[in-house]
Amino acid sequence: MALELRTGRGIYRLVTAAPPKAENGSQILTLALERADGIERVVFGCRIDSSLPDSGAEAEQILTTLGPWVERDFEQIREAALKTIRTERKLHEIELNRDRPGPFRVA
Repeated sequence: MALELRTGRGIYRLVTAAPPKAENGSQILTLALERADGIERVVFGCRIDSSLPDSGAEAEQILTTLGPWVERDFEQIREAALKTIRTERKLHEIELNRDRPGPFRVA
């Protein structure tokens, strides 16, 4: 499944780049931002704590929830992911939990 994002840099697709993993009470998604013309692909991780609503949902449903949030913060996410890859040689990981729920509503 690909979710289309409209950004200041053009159309990007948000897709899962690897199967989801469960680790230490979290679901980890490896996501990619792919520019529609194929000129750029930026990969990052998203760790979703099991205490968040819908954290155990299928990857496609979580992708749909994350899409508008990633679109809104596109530049920050893209830059952080590129910087982490270049300087630390690892994937940037966004951690979503009760303190930083992102697009997930905490009751």
